[in-house]
Amino acid sequence: MTRYLLLSISLLTTHIIYGQSDSIRLNQLGYYPNATKQIAVLSDSAKTFKIMTADRKQVVFSGKFKDGRKDSLSGKSVQIADFSAFTRPGKYVFALSKQTQSEPFAIKANVYRPLAIGSLKGFYYQRVSTPLPAEFAGEWARPAGHPDTQVQIHPSAASDKRPKGTIISSPGGWYDAGDYNKYIVNSGITVGTLLSVLEDFPTTAKALKTAIPETDNALPDLLDETLWNLRWMLTMQDPNDGGVYHKLTNAKFDGMIMPDKATSTRYVVQKSVTAALDFTAVMAQASRVLKPYEKQLPGLADSCLQAAKLAWQWAEANPNTLYDQDAMNKRFKPDVVTGAYGDKDASDERMWAATELYVTTKDDAYYKAVKLFPDDKTPLPSWAQVRTLAYYALVRNAASLTQLGKRDLPMVKRHLMELADRISNGTERQPYGTAMGQSASDFIWGSSAEAANQGIALLVAYKYTSGPNKKQYLRSALSNLDYLLGRNAIGYSFVTGFGTKTPLHPHHRPSIADGIDAPVPGLLSGGTNAKAAQQDKCAGYTSTAPDEVYLDADCSYASNEIAINWNAPLVYLTTALEALQEEQTTSSRKK
Repeated sequence: MTRYLLLSISLLTTHIIYGQSDSIRLNQLGYYPNATKQIAVLSDSAKTFKIMTADRKQVVFSGKFKDGRKDSLSGKSVQIADFSAFTRPGKYVFALSKQTQSEPFAIKANVYRPLAIGSLKGFYYQRVSTPLPAEFAGEWARPAGHPDTQVQIHPSAASDKRPKGTIISSPGGWYDAGDYNKYIVNSGITVGTLLSVLEDFPTTAKALKTAIPETDNALPDLLDETLWNLRWMLTMQDPNDGGVYHKLTNAKFDGMIMPDKATSTRYVVQKSVTAALDFTAVMAQASRVLKPYEKQLPGLADSCLQAAKLAWQWAEANPNTLYDQDAMNKRFKPDVVTGAYGDKDASDERMWAATELYVTTKDDAYYKAVKLFPDDKTPLPSWAQVRTLAYYALVRNAASLTQLGKRDLPMVKRHLMELADRISNGTERQPYGTAMGQSASDFIWGSSAEAANQGIALLVAYKYTSGPNKKQYLRSALSNLDYLLGRNAIGYSFVTGFGTKTPLHPHHRPSIADGIDAPVPGLLSGGTNAKAAQQDKCAGYTSTAPDEVYLDADCSYASNEIAINWNAPLVYLTTALEALQEEQTTSSRKK
């Protein structure tokens, strides 16, 4: 099993082909037999298209293009080929002519299962404080980096019982992104998203086998991988007062070297209210998810809940302790210039934390501690805006809420449907036929995660609400996976190693420094970012259109970095779609 999976990932990663016509934009992995199947072509005059067998000897479907569209961001003409009516499993190519054809793609059940596994396996390659042996990591094997057993208390984090320079041990966790530091705030939404996969789609999630050292134990691989970071997070809580350090970091970023070569002094830096509240939410959620595994993990669920309560108490006593790195550096040395994850408003973190504690404990006091609907907004989740994660927690645990929580469920569902409608309305009119790209504001730093998080919002609404647009929610979520895998303005699959045109040079230190041509697989590139050229000053950007500003170069950290909070929603989106496809297939068979 291990060798087979590593071989499969290696083949997907190294067999990079650029023969397909540059005008064709398709999901490079393929399509479910009974789902929507669309391909975009940069053209204003194409009339008909063909689907042919992969050997190009037989035409199996012919169709006409839909009306042309204009990409308002780039001005380019786009036409959509829809072959949803063709359902026969197999390998095929899309053809306009002998000269204009795609690379082969699949139509098959479980077509995204390898991606669900591969994107989860991406977290294994980000593990800190442990070697990655070839048995599990293949050609991306490497020695352990950053044991983090001798971490200093930074002056900003000093207390009476832990003065500056005190040594603590805080091993494990994941490297946050292309750098080698560990951040509680970004771990919050990341771990919360992965735990949510287990809550929302447990059967499919538990079946994912990623060939990690723990694969043969009695826990799902998804939970094993999540525990690698969760246990590190527990070490970031000061046992003396319950506060949580904002991050574990070098004073400045490492160079482009392998983890074991990076030996700079490591610090835990200032406790913050946002770190404490993100920690609270994750630990309360983890306590629920871990309860069924008491035999395998004795006492861990209870420890997580106790840690959550202590962190909540600290946050309530220190509500204004926001993380301001510039202000901190004026007071304390050494200066810390790594990722700040600063946030000027902790009200959304407080809502998420209180809600997760309420759902887990059924204590109405936590529910009453926050105003669940401070306004009529339902913002898409991101590391800096987690309010809607509270709404997700309530609907997925609706059956076990107290009367107080059940009273507000109709309003929660209305908020979620309004968010889903906002994302999905107009999908069929978009130039590439995806929910992603409704406006230029979608193309921000980490736009790939924006697409994946839109997908989660759509699928949560699909699963837990009963509005008239449910079917459109599912179609739109699937369209965003199409976007991530190549049906987009630049024709890239943004996942390393998955597709025929993928990032080869991500801003990711191990992929740069390991001497291997292929990057670490299963990592989601940040993707098109309208402001990337101004933000990273990397030379080589060829367009200023918001949906085209992307550069496959390791200097392009604003468009081509990777990050754990981007991979997590990809794991959710692919696993959820696989689960829902299986449900629909089973339902059809019963009929």
